[in-house]
Amino acid sequence: MSHDTLPGSSVDPVLAALDLRRGTDATTLLQQAVARAGRPAAVVVFDLDSTLLDNKPRQARILAEYGREHGIASLAGCRPEHWTGWDFRAAMRAAGLPADEVEAHVEPYRVCWRDRFFTSEYCRVDGPVPGAAPFVGAVRAAGAIVIYLTGRHEGMRDGTVESMERLALPLPDDQGVRLWMKPSLDEDDDGFKARVHADLPTVGSVQVVFDNEPTHVNDYRRSFPEALVIHLATDHSMRSILVDPGIPSITDFGAFAPQG
Repeated sequence: MSHDTLPGSSVDPVLAALDLRRGTDATTLLQQAVARAGRPAAVVVFDLDSTLLDNKPRQARILAEYGREHGIASLAGCRPEHWTGWDFRAAMRAAGLPADEVEAHVEPYRVCWRDRFFTSEYCRVDGPVPGAAPFVGAVRAAGAIVIYLTGRHEGMRDGTVESMERLALPLPDDQGVRLWMKPSLDEDDDGFKARVHADLPTVGSVQVVFDNEPTHVNDYRRSFPEALVIHLATDHSMRSILVDPGIPSITDFGAFAPQG
């Protein structure tokens, strides 16, 4: 999720066009990913936000704090279930703020959000995308090097690792599990991820990639045409960029069922 984007519309331009895998199709796809993880020198790349980690608890905490600080009882009671995407206006309404009062809080809340969202303190409360920890564990157990390649910046490293540990995700050790982050918040997410594509083959053979952003999965597919690139149909930046044809999408990792 780009730090320059805080969407205000709940209309998703991407979902209708997805090649969305569910049920046994999703199970087969994830089993294929684990099989590829067992190939020699295999590298499997995972994004974090809205791919392995659910940001809704973080979003809810920030909006609840905003509500308390401004004496708005409805927003002070914000909960993760009030967030269905990145649409903060919809979350305000879901939390009980009257619709005719929402616009007055848009810009003040935007400032509050930017000051807090991209920090270690707040990312510590993120939750898991269903099935994420067992699936990443299976990928690592198959022998692949796991690279968490995220648009988060280095200032969020401590909180990111703490949330990984709490959620039982394999932890970075600079060997079999690596965490690649932007040097600074100001660098563009798209540019950062495209830039480090050239570094991935120095680690090994990129076999599988998971990311929630259409722009990013499309770029990975072009950079690594032999890899299995899988899109997570979760929250995204709401740009009108479709997932390229032939790239499958799944809603989470809950369909994974280990073989044997």
